Amino acid sequence: MSRDSFIAAERAVFRRLNTPEKIQRFLDHELAYNKEPDGPTCGSPRRVLRERRAHCMEGALFGAAALRAIGYAPLLLDLEAVRDDDHVLAIFRRDECWGAVAKSNYSGLRYREPVYRGLRELAMSYFEHYYNLRREKTLRNYSRPVNLRRFDSIHWMTAEEDLWAIPEYLTTIHHTPLVRLRVARRLGRVDDRLFAAGLVGLAR
Repeated sequence: MSRDSFIAAERAVFRRLNTPEKIQRFLDHELAYNKEPDGPTCGSPRRVLRERRAHCMEGALFGAAALRAIGYAPLLLDLEAVRDDDHVLAIFRRDECWGAVAKSNYSGLRYREPVYRGLRELAMSYFEHYYNLRREKTLRNYSRPVNLRRFDSIHWMTAEEDLWAIPEYLTTIHHTPLVRLRVARRLGRVDDRLFAAGLVGLAR
């Protein structure tokens, strides 16, 4: 990351976020969930810092920028669902294992320790916690990692305009199925306790 990308006050925030765990705590406790009251947004990490709010996509972009600042590649992974929203993770690799930071309105769709040997394992760790308000388990596919260096030309870390090119790109790339169709047809509903646990801290 070029130190010239951010102003001094912004760099001071990133210096504090010197581990993936600290990045996740910042996402959880210092940023409100962006319910997009004025319409859809896809703000850069600079805008997230200024507005002190983020939704899933914006949180993933912020997480990727913060991970980049401490030496990781700025990688995103898209989780694709049916009858539900997709979820985007900022992923990192430590000691040959994958982990993730994420912003979500559901408590089970956030941080993952870097203990997963492959991206399928990492994606599958979200399966039981990924459900809609009808209690359907909705996660189906996961993407390949996307290195945000490909978007450096549009200044994705500091842009003032919405970054729609990034989520649009995520919808075009290949996604790998996590469950077969015949298995998906037999999935049960989420039980009461897991459903309630996932809604802890929900921003309404």
